[in-house]
Amino acid sequence: MKLNKIRIIALLISGAIILGSCGGDEKSKAAAAAAGKQSQVLPYPVKVVTSQTAVLENDYPATIKGKEDIEIRPMVEGFIKSIEVDEGSVVRKGQLLFTLDFPQYTQNIRNAEAAIKTAVAEVNNAEMEVEKVQPLVQKGIVSKYQLQAAQYALQVKRAALNQAQTQLANARINQNYTYITSPVNGVVGSIPLRLGSFVNSSYVLTTVANTSNVYVYFSMNEKQLLDFLKDKPGSTQAEKIRRAEPVKLILSDGTEYIEKGKIETISGIVNTGTGSANFRANFENPQGLLRSGSTGSIRIPVTINNALVIPQKATFELQGQTFAYVVQSNNKVKQTSITVTPLTDGQSFVVNSGLKENDKIVVNNIQNLKDGDQIKPQL
Repeated sequence: MKLNKIRIIALLISGAIILGSCGGDEKSKAAAAAAGKQSQVLPYPVKVVTSQTAVLENDYPATIKGKEDIEIRPMVEGFIKSIEVDEGSVVRKGQLLFTLDFPQYTQNIRNAEAAIKTAVAEVNNAEMEVEKVQPLVQKGIVSKYQLQAAQYALQVKRAALNQAQTQLANARINQNYTYITSPVNGVVGSIPLRLGSFVNSSYVLTTVANTSNVYVYFSMNEKQLLDFLKDKPGSTQAEKIRRAEPVKLILSDGTEYIEKGKIETISGIVNTGTGSANFRANFENPQGLLRSGSTGSIRIPVTINNALVIPQKATFELQGQTFAYVVQSNNKVKQTSITVTPLTDGQSFVVNSGLKENDKIVVNNIQNLKDGDQIKPQL
């Protein structure tokens, strides 16, 4: 009996020792966990947001036109006899493009030449009549009225001769119009008609675009127009345009055209349908790379004073929105939604909203953070 009691007491003491040991282990584990958690507060590089001057570049869809885009129309009607150039040919002013054939013009010249010969003969006869009557009047043989009648007849014959000469000149002009030449230096456009086609002044045979310089047309809405003019020096719109910075042309393949252009005009009326104003910029085209009818984009630099600029690597996107981690006073980070505009360096953003000057943001390793994490800021 005594032996059993001793065993029970021993078991109870052993259990107490084990429980005490377990309790100590749990306290040790909790302390270790707390220490581990404390050791997980990692250092992160941060940046103080400050204001500075930044340059943005805004793009506007544009259409390219030759400085002179001239429709080539025949001045007279006729059949296309020859086509002297091909589509896309570079032509000089006065170079032959087309010839027309219309037999009536040759016949009109012959008729006018014959009419002149007849009129010349009649003038000669009238002059002879005046010469014959004049001495008779002086001798009193015939009345002076006969002389006046002869002189008036001579005037009529001379007027008829002048008319015949004018008809011949007109016939030759019409004949010359059958030779259609280029009015400017340029590039030939499409030629929709072929040999033998009947044409008149209502037909466009082709176009010749003078592309030594090109006009690039684009538009801005009212707000963009006001912002553009507001930032330019000068008291008048013409002066502001004259002092505006050169603009760039981005071609349809995304490359930048080698020459810079100059804005020349802004339309005086805002289109009520589109709410936009039209601009025209002039670009030199010495290599002929730009063609009339092409498209691209005008890129205009915009200087922003007191802009908040941050590195692109300090941001991330989530569901179509841009975020940055702002460091709070307790060194915990807050996921903050911001709106930005990229700079031309491809590495920075101008912050439009969501941050203010002197905010601290995490600028590196942000993929390892989540909202509410505590960090050790490193400036």
